[in-house]
Amino acid sequence: MFLLPALFTLMFVFVQGAMLYQGRAVALAAAQEGARAVAAEYGTVGAGVNAAHEYVNATTVGLKGTTVTGRRTATYATVSVTTHTVSLVPGWQPTVEQSATLPVERVTG
Repeated sequence: MFLLPALFTLMFVFVQGAMLYQGRAVALAAAQEGARAVAAEYGTVGAGVNAAHEYVNATTVGLKGTTVTGRRTATYATVSVTTHTVSLVPGWQPTVEQSATLPVERVTG
C-alpha cells in the first residue's frame, strides 16, 4: 500500500529534476551562444539576443516564456536567459536563469 505511491512520487521527482536540468543546460548554452554573437568584434546586443532566442527555439519545445537580455561594454559582453521549464506539479512554474559573459574581441597593436 505504501510502496507504490512512494515509487510514483520518487519517479515524478526524478522526471521533474531531469526537466529542470535540461532547461538549465539549454538556457546556459543559449546564453553562451548569444554572448559569442555580442562579443564578436562587430557584434551587437540585438544579434546576441536573436542568437540566444534562435538557439532556444531550435533546441527544445519544453521551455516557455523565454526572455533574453544582453549588455555590451568596451571590454565585456553579457547575455542572460530567463525561462520557465515544464512542470509536473499543477500551478508551479520553475524558473531557470543563466548568463554568460565573454571578453569583447578587439584588434590590438
